[in-house]
Amino acid sequence: MKWQDRRLLDLFGIDHPIIQAPMAGASSAQMAIAVSQAGGLGSIAAAMLTAETLRTELQIVQQGTGRSINVNFFVHQPPVADAAREAGWRKRLEPYFREFGLPADAGAGGPVRAPFDAALCDVVLEFKPKVASFHFGLPDAALVKRLKAEKIVVVSSATTVEEACWLEAHGCDAVIAQGAEAGGHRGMFLTDDITEEPGAGAAGGGCGEGPGDRGGRHPTGGALPRRSRWARPACRSAPPICVARNPR
Repeated sequence: MKWQDRRLLDLFGIDHPIIQAPMAGASSAQMAIAVSQAGGLGSIAAAMLTAETLRTELQIVQQGTGRSINVNFFVHQPPVADAAREAGWRKRLEPYFREFGLPADAGAGGPVRAPFDAALCDVVLEFKPKVASFHFGLPDAALVKRLKAEKIVVVSSATTVEEACWLEAHGCDAVIAQGAEAGGHRGMFLTDDITEEPGAGAAGGGCGEGPGDRGGRHPTGGALPRRSRWARPACRSAPPICVARNPR
């Protein structure tokens, strides 16, 4: 596959402009290996992994491929448990629990999505994947500094131009432009008001710059989908941009 703009290919060390979505609970180490071996960027979804389970996944990947891999994390603020609120929604759903024969405590104690921390960073630095990607902003500046010191490419998602510029200012090497089509959930982090999310248009599964696109131009010169408000120059010296639909 010949691609006219090689910035992301060269940055990620891949042959094809294909990034496997890091789908927590749906993707696997074997899937990541297959994508990377085929010349794309395979991804490990680490949002629901502990440091030990992440180490196990990366050991499998290390044995299966020597090519570029992305490890994806959340950097959200964990929600505070609210027993009264949980009891309220469980009571409301009781008729459905009975209809489908589910126990009253169905879903309790399931896997949680933990934010990136020093312990997870230690595992990443142990294996040194090509890319570490994030949603809901970036981790603590000290952790970003540790990643970049080992030449790990740092990527995160933005749902507005303002978020993209914030990521650039805080050391992001490339930005994932998450549009309103992102499966009903996006990595918003500078606002909770979904009406303020302009978002870039996106094709199913994710897309990037390509020949024949008649949309606007990102400040770096890359094409953007038609009618995209991302086309407005906003950042002084913006990093490369990926357009994605539904990373988790």
